[in-house]
Amino acid sequence: MPQYEIQGDDLQYLKVYLAPGEGIYADAGHMVMKDNIVNLQTKLRGGLLSGIKRALTGGSFFVTEFYGPGQVVLSGIFPGKIVQIPLQGRGILAESHSFLAAETTVNYDATLSRLTAGILGGEGLFLARFTGFGNLFLHSYGGLIVRDLQPGETIQVEASHLMAFEEGMPYSVQLVGGLRSIFFAHEGLFFVTITGPGRVWLHTLTAEQLASALIPYLPSGQQGGIQLPF
Repeated sequence: MPQYEIQGDDLQYLKVYLAPGEGIYADAGHMVMKDNIVNLQTKLRGGLLSGIKRALTGGSFFVTEFYGPGQVVLSGIFPGKIVQIPLQGRGILAESHSFLAAETTVNYDATLSRLTAGILGGEGLFLARFTGFGNLFLHSYGGLIVRDLQPGETIQVEASHLMAFEEGMPYSVQLVGGLRSIFFAHEGLFFVTITGPGRVWLHTLTAEQLASALIPYLPSGQQGGIQLPF
């Protein structure tokens, strides 16, 4: 079994130590470095249909596989925490962009259920689905909150802060407030209601919040991308 170290504080990274023949796979864009003896392959994991569903839900069509011996270092794309989730048969549903890596014994698919709610509630409800046995690694945006819900215990989560939850937990999406809230409050418009038993992972920052905070500091008229001379 691969060995792991999660290092760092608010900008965490994952060190993976692979013995000969051991493998992991990661979403595109997360590799920092690898030993030159580590074999790297780009694969369409799970077949064409799984790849299409992953792309539609915000994940990668292809994944990058690493096979030992050697060391690989992976990191998230935002300041935040990395969480290790041992899968033991029960599936995990996760916000697609939070996926970092998994052992090759973990299946990576996606669910298109609640598509309408996903369109209304944001990308966090287009969910990646992980099943099987082995270690799964997710990375949060900002701080990480973990809640273990007892049978019948219910929480409401602002949709874009939902990172992952155990498969089989009942959940639904509700619009919060009316038009005044939508246009003037700039605060969570959609709540995801989740009921236990099971574990829920939340992150305290969203990509939209970070982008909004940075806009005032960008040069005038620069919204990202390439500026044209007209």
